[in-house]
Amino acid sequence: MLRARNLGEADRIFTVFSTARGKLDAVGKGVRRPKSAIGGRMEFLSEATLTLHRGRNLDVITSATTVKSHWQGLVEPNTFAAASLLAEIVDSFCEPDLPLPEVYELLAGAVAALAASGDPVSLVPRFQLRLLAALGLAPPDDVCARCGSGFDEHGAWLDVDAGGLACGRCGGARGDAQRLSVDDIANFRAVGAPRGGAIRPAATATVRTARAIDELVTFHLGKRPKARALVDPFPP
Repeated sequence: MLRARNLGEADRIFTVFSTARGKLDAVGKGVRRPKSAIGGRMEFLSEATLTLHRGRNLDVITSATTVKSHWQGLVEPNTFAAASLLAEIVDSFCEPDLPLPEVYELLAGAVAALAASGDPVSLVPRFQLRLLAALGLAPPDDVCARCGSGFDEHGAWLDVDAGGLACGRCGGARGDAQRLSVDDIANFRAVGAPRGGAIRPAATATVRTARAIDELVTFHLGKRPKARALVDPFPP
């Protein structure tokens, strides 16, 4: 479950992300009543098996069985903030009734990792970059997004208008604030490495890399996620 909002006196509309249908909204009738059998099984970012009845405007949840829940690990404030950001990004990127099993698996793995991590905020950039890759939006990490040439010893520059990284000739005028060093580019590649691939060093994003990834996500969404204000992935 990605989010929920109240409807009437006792109902609630849940936005869920499923393997079969992707994102969809469904109504839980009476779930806000103390004796509801469904309400307690619709935890934030839990995995559940749902039975739905096709309604006129919205599907109705008739039963719910919890498959996996990380709620005990997610209630810590920093973890909950990071999880809220992940849920909002997936909700914003994904269209209703469009199955995206790779994104589902990515989110499920990220939630489990957040719940078990002592530093959950550090996992956000990796999730963001891998989500962009799953959606076909990740920029190339070895060539300029504008001219296609490789990067030299000066590194690369973040070019959000081009949706990626630019070489010195195309992006050098942007100044050092937007520059990624050779080491930052290596870190960018390591952070975006697919799960199960070759082990690479520095899989946790540096500050510059994290900022670049965050700006790319904001560019593709066309807005900055609201939950971003709760998360500070850029330590001083």
